[in-house]
This record gives sequence, C-alpha cells and structure tokens, in this order.
Amino acid sequence: MEICIDSLESARNAVEGGASRLEVCSALSEGGLTPSPGLIRQIRNFTTIPLYAMIRIRCGDFVYSPEEINAMLHDLKILKDHDANGFVFGALTPDCEIDVVACEKIVSAARPLPVTFSRAFDLTTDPVKSMELLADLGFQRILTSGQKNTALEGLELIKTLLLKARKLVIMPGAGITKDNIREIMKSGAKEFHASAKKRKIVVHGANRVRMGVNEDDFVNVTDKELVEELVEIIKKVSVTS
Repeated sequence: MEICIDSLESARNAVEGGASRLEVCSALSEGGLTPSPGLIRQIRNFTTIPLYAMIRIRCGDFVYSPEEINAMLHDLKILKDHDANGFVFGALTPDCEIDVVACEKIVSAARPLPVTFSRAFDLTTDPVKSMELLADLGFQRILTSGQKNTALEGLELIKTLLLKARKLVIMPGAGITKDNIREIMKSGAKEFHASAKKRKIVVHGANRVRMGVNEDDFVNVTDKELVEELVEIIKKVSVTS
C-alpha cells in the first residue's frame, strides 16, 4: 500500500497505519509537486520504508521545456543525496505521447534507484503502446487510474494493462477507498496507491489574513485509521485469494 503525503503529520500517520511505501510530495492540492529535501530527511528519521519523491516542477500539464527538465534533474540529484529511495515522474509531448528524451534523462539520473511513471500516463493517446515504451525506457511501475477520474471507473483498462504488462508493475491509484479496494483488487493488481485523507480544521488567529488562493478552514491530512483499514483489507483478500 503506497500512500501519497505532503507533510510530516501525514507521513507519520501513514507509517503508523502500516503503509509499505510513501510517495512524498509537496502541494497534493495541485496534484503533487517536488518535495523539499528537508521533508524527505525528516521522514527518514522515523521510518525505514521506501520514500519515493515526486519530481514535478509545477502544476498544470506534463509538457516540459528543456529548462524545466534541467531544473527537475537538479532536484532529483539533490533528493537522491537526501535519502530518497526512488522517484515518481511523467513527461509528455504536446500530442500526448511519452516524452522519450525527458524520460531517458530522468531514468538515467535516478539509476540505480527506481522510477514510477506518474498519472501523466492517464493522458496518453495509446495506453498499451505507452506502457510498452515505458518498460523499454526502464521505468519500474506505472501509476494509473485507467485513464478515468478514479481507478474504479478505469478498472477495465487497468485489467488490460495488467494482462499485457511484461516487466512493469501496474499500480492502480485515484479514488481508492476502503469501500472499493476489494473490487479494484479483483483486477489482479498487487500494489495500490491512495491518499487516505481526512479533513483537519485549521485554527486561525484573531487577525485572519488571506495567505493564498485557498481560503478554506481545513487542510487534508492522511488518516491513520483509514490506512490501517486499507492495509488490513489487502492482507485479508490476499490470504483468501
């Protein structure tokens, strides 16, 4: 069970809940951006489970300029020196094909550490062809919702990818909950990705000032109990299947 997190509190909750791997990001509200080296280092102080760092310089699309790729390569090298165990990355061409040049550079810079191709995969025009290309490029796994808004909606494509996958791990993610993970497990997938989040009320001071575009009175954090439930369901289903 991989849990995506963007704070120390969420990381600790995920670890205590039994997560087997963390996808470490900043700004999950933006789909996940590159985390700080400090966040990776502090998480490493209380867990030995694998920490995969998101490599994504900005929100928006996954079509990057050469300068943006160079910046992300620099970030990757720093995070590699700060105890990251792997990376998550995705890059596309303007016509929604895999950006082979960018991917080759990232995979090469990450070696010998593994790289997961991000949900940028869900925007590709030919998912089976893209999966085969990513395997040839040296990616270890693909995070995908089956090109739908949630993994449950995209289950048919996920099943197809699992049947055709050779070297790659196909990891369903997006909208996975304790209520639907049993159905998603029927696909045959062995790894799963979720945020397992809950809302936490933010306590404001008397002089409330707007600090960004989000004026809500809550933040999302990983729910330890929900992680525990997801992990327990996976264990039970795996034993009986």
